[in-house]
Amino acid sequence: MSQALLEDIDQIVSDSAIPWGELFGRSVLVTGATGAVGAILVQALSAANLKYKLDLHILAFGRDEDRASKVFGKEKCVKFIRHDIRTPLMVNGPVDYIFHAAAVTRSVEMAANPVGVIETALKGTENVLALAKEKSCKSVVYLSSMEVYGLTDPSLEKVTENDLGYINLQNPRSSYPESKRMCECLCNGYYSQYGTPIKVARLAQTFGAGFPSNDSRIFAQLARSSIEGTNIVLHTEGKSRGNYCYISDAIRGLILLLLKGAEGETYNIVNPETSMTIREMAELVAREVSGGRVSVIVDKPNDLIKRGYAPDVTMRLSAEKIERLGWKPKYTLAEMYQRMIADWQEEVLDMQAI
Repeated sequence: MSQALLEDIDQIVSDSAIPWGELFGRSVLVTGATGAVGAILVQALSAANLKYKLDLHILAFGRDEDRASKVFGKEKCVKFIRHDIRTPLMVNGPVDYIFHAAAVTRSVEMAANPVGVIETALKGTENVLALAKEKSCKSVVYLSSMEVYGLTDPSLEKVTENDLGYINLQNPRSSYPESKRMCECLCNGYYSQYGTPIKVARLAQTFGAGFPSNDSRIFAQLARSSIEGTNIVLHTEGKSRGNYCYISDAIRGLILLLLKGAEGETYNIVNPETSMTIREMAELVAREVSGGRVSVIVDKPNDLIKRGYAPDVTMRLSAEKIERLGWKPKYTLAEMYQRMIADWQEEVLDMQAI
């Protein structure tokens, strides 16, 4: 674990706004535990277990056994279960809390395999909710996405949890945001019909230390350009406005939602200060992260739709609702990049030393 990631984990478990004692002797299940967010969530829970002597039991469901062994294989409180989320979850014993983080996150797959994306989202969420109902869970957090907002009213100064916009259902890539909407609806249906204590977290684009250096998303591409000293090449005009959150900030928000969020409610997890267009973010990385060593170039390909690019959006997400739970983001966008790059570079040095 890099120094940046160690600091992040410590910051999460040291957050006094989180009532850690409520997890004493409990069982927490995390789906998507070998994904970027899920893995760090498991590491943070394990660290909290050690720090506060919680006697916590963590069930880490995921598909990548090698990554699980590498990231949290030595943690005694963590049990890894190799599992395809499209099949029912079978658990012996109690399950007190659930984080449902399993999802398809690659834009290319959203465009090329829309049926698989929808199937994974809907079957997976139904399986998780069925288990939560069976086990009478105390709290369940579903990790949704800011993409559910679609194209919102551009006149809105800030977008709250009630301001859903338009999604083009004829675009194959809409398989992701529309299935996320349906999963949210299913969560709310379980809450209304069965009293399942669900909380929905709409994550802004989240990244930081601990994310894999081969990630295909735009933030990772910009970071690699900064490390390599090569010009940043945008395949669009970069007019779409992004909303971002550093990983440790997001994890603190997710745990707060689990323990303090209102049942049946939805919360944005975003740092409003990071809201900017893709072009502005690229220029920030070139200027502040790369020290002016690289430039930003636009080179639009002819196959934009096949590449899975999302439509341009203009929204600025509001974080007011989750802030009322005692949450505050800590890192600027430049700091997010600096910490992730430091993590990647330390990983390279460790590999060279082996």
